[in-house]
Amino acid sequence: MPTIIQSALHPAGPQAAQLATLWWVMFWTCTVVYVVVLGFLIMALRRGRSRDLERPAARQLTRWVAAAAGVTLVILVGLLTVSVTTGRAIASLSAPDALTIQVTGNQWWWSVEYSHPEPSLRFTTANELHLPVGRPVRILLKSSDVIHSFWVPNLHGKIDLIPGRQNQVWLQVDRPGVYRGQCAEYCGLQHAHMAFSVVAEPSDDFERWATAQRQPAPEPSNALEQKGREVVESGPCAMCHTVRGTLAGGRFGPELTHFASRSTIAAGTAPNTPGYLAGWIADPQRMKPGARMPATGLSADELQAVLAYLSTLK
Repeated sequence: MPTIIQSALHPAGPQAAQLATLWWVMFWTCTVVYVVVLGFLIMALRRGRSRDLERPAARQLTRWVAAAAGVTLVILVGLLTVSVTTGRAIASLSAPDALTIQVTGNQWWWSVEYSHPEPSLRFTTANELHLPVGRPVRILLKSSDVIHSFWVPNLHGKIDLIPGRQNQVWLQVDRPGVYRGQCAEYCGLQHAHMAFSVVAEPSDDFERWATAQRQPAPEPSNALEQKGREVVESGPCAMCHTVRGTLAGGRFGPELTHFASRSTIAAGTAPNTPGYLAGWIADPQRMKPGARMPATGLSADELQAVLAYLSTLK
């Protein structure tokens, strides 16, 4: 499994680089101010304890206070100027051929729809974004329930998802890698387990991934996988999940057509391995209390068949 990166101080795109620069400017400015103030405080304490030195005249003290107030004003105006400049810079990215993605926040997972002028080339996935390196991306953000916040520290700042309103954010990834994103606005019991991955890859690799995602689910290759598909189509899975190319067409839960290609389950709660997946299907509340997914009530044989079928959805 590739190393997952999450740090606002290691930017992987132009917007994040602007924010990191702003952070360092404020950090070093505040550090210098802190050291200078501490130095004057120590000098004042030492002078106050010395019996050989006279107290400074009131006029001299007034000049010192006025000078300190002036320097403070200059520093604050400077930081405000840098902040406004940074805000304008990170909002300036746009391109006519940008990739457009609709991200919807749910308690507690992410729906990701890749838009395209040709309807047949659109597709939906969940909890994982694939982005081409070096290409501007327009992400449209909305919430289906409460306020969420979309945040990928290595790529951009936080953008809120507000019910009844659509926000947007532009970003660009300049370095391949896997970057961790998360909800940055408390949204309920499992807020801490509402994460997603951003996979940045070269354009050719992205196009191959997108082409594969547009395909319907592959056909089962043996009896066990066929039984798993039948259980998915006729059991509780189909009430909430969609598997394109099958009778499962639920819209309440994440799209599962290419579920096996994702690295995690339950919005980053656990790795996508047979053991964790079996535990998640059998008893979701034990792994993620409060999650909207109920226990499926599958028998042991049905569970094994479903696991075998889901493993083919790549």
